Amino acid sequence: MDTPAALIDTLKMQRNIQRMQQRANALGVHLRPHVKTHKCAEVVAAQVAAGARGITVSTLKEAEYFFDLGIADILYAVAMAPHKLPQALALRRRGCGLTLITDSLAGAQAIMDFGQEQGETFAVMIEIDCDGHRSGVKPQDPLLLDIARLLGASLTGVLTHAGESYGLDTPEALQAIAELERARCVEAAEQIRAAGMPCAQVSVGSTPTALSALNLEGVTELRAGVYAFFDLVMHNIGVCRIDELALSVLTTVIGHQPEKGWIITDAGWMAMSRDRGTQSQKRDFGYGQVCDERGEPIAGLLLSSANQEHGVVQLQGGTVDVAAQFPLGTRLRILPNHACATGTQFGSYHVLLDNGDRQVWERLRGW
Repeated sequence: MDTPAALIDTLKMQRNIQRMQQRANALGVHLRPHVKTHKCAEVVAAQVAAGARGITVSTLKEAEYFFDLGIADILYAVAMAPHKLPQALALRRRGCGLTLITDSLAGAQAIMDFGQEQGETFAVMIEIDCDGHRSGVKPQDPLLLDIARLLGASLTGVLTHAGESYGLDTPEALQAIAELERARCVEAAEQIRAAGMPCAQVSVGSTPTALSALNLEGVTELRAGVYAFFDLVMHNIGVCRIDELALSVLTTVIGHQPEKGWIITDAGWMAMSRDRGTQSQKRDFGYGQVCDERGEPIAGLLLSSANQEHGVVQLQGGTVDVAAQFPLGTRLRILPNHACATGTQFGSYHVLLDNGDRQVWERLRGW
């Protein structure tokens, strides 16, 4: 196998998928996985086989790709840009049950005006801001009901994402933000209903909150994405063990700087991405945790720095004869900080099957 290469351990991936599906089942909600992490038909097939209902996408290109593969129930979970409405219309007219989202009167008006011009009623959800992390409408903001009234029959529900959960690392804090996510999204739905308008769907989720929620009363569906692979950020948050990470990057030792204790590999930031998500967490993994070729982590060995096509591996808190222990041509595997960012560096995955065989799964890229 040439390097660098993105590897998927299917046994770990399947366990991760089953874990999240069982979580959704126990909480009494549908699971709508976010496919932006892997953007891969075979992974979606595994999620649907486990019980997922529909998918969440981050680009309309994803929506087109997975609709062509037979997935019709698709939520485009990015505020709708008006210039993309013709692309969304084309999907709807082909039979795709595409749902859009908005968090502004201007966005809602653009959807309604275009729909009226084209004789199409779009399905639209209002994005709720539950934690001040990014976008959305506060549940008590009068703007919520103004948008709901403007959407009228197009309104299908509300959704939120507790992105602030990524900055937490204790079960108690994660449970608290999961409850905040639930309560504020349900509150928004109740505000709309109290004003005499229907609000059928209440959609919440992130991987940390999905795995930490104790109660999802009033919620209809759960969204999460990175759980299929997990990564070092999720490990630091505390929702997975390091041996549950299903994605790694295979790399080759291409040189040494013995006096510095450096091992040079062919996996730089073009393979791993520039994501340093663990830098602000309790444990910094540099650009990734280094493992042996079988995927067993080597204690203290991190990808400490990265250039475009060169990675520098160093042992933290110790010394080693790098040339003797990791000679030229040695294969190593690196666990990523952020599976979404690392995955998108590659056009395909090399998939390690339970029986030892290998397959290649294509990965969608672009917008």
